[in-house]
Amino acid sequence: MGIFNFLKKEGKSKNTNTNNGVLGPTFLDGCTIQIDNPKDLHSHEWRRKLKTSSGQTKFKIKYYGQLHKNYTNLIVGTDFAPSLVFAVDIESGEELLLFDGCKHGYNALFCDRFTDKQIKNRPTTKYYSDKKGNELFEIEISTYNGIDYEDEFRDEVDENGLIELVDGSKIEFDKVKRNGYDTLQIWATNNDGKTINFISEELA
Repeated sequence: MGIFNFLKKEGKSKNTNTNNGVLGPTFLDGCTIQIDNPKDLHSHEWRRKLKTSSGQTKFKIKYYGQLHKNYTNLIVGTDFAPSLVFAVDIESGEELLLFDGCKHGYNALFCDRFTDKQIKNRPTTKYYSDKKGNELFEIEISTYNGIDYEDEFRDEVDENGLIELVDGSKIEFDKVKRNGYDTLQIWATNNDGKTINFISEELA
């Protein structure tokens, strides 16, 4: 895992919104809306704004992990385990999963192995705040899907459309292509309109 290279500029889309045909993570189905006039949207990028079915767009952020030593706005994993991050609906208390470093991204699916202790012993007891102490944010999510899964894995898909992961479990190939992204970016915008990047992960 690493800090994403913000200088990527190739393959930008000129869409008037973020509906560029790229499918996003399955666990965020029904929890996002399009963004109008997106800036620097790439052709292999999925980008959306978080919104609950009840219309809520303001969230608190709770997590397991720590803040990066140098980039103190970023949530990262610990020496023990990868980070686990949720957005919390301030009205209903509903928690929406934003990122699980043990399950999301190419490396978690096909390269990295985690013990049950690592997966299950990650209490999300910390709440994220910006430098001014704000804890309430609108959230924008971006995944980059630059891996050609059809070319790399099509011969490993069984007759039921399933593919085996590094932990030995099997999952639908279409779901792998959506959750096995290579890069994740998540931004938080406070009530003053200031936006900060609080998750930046290279996952392949």
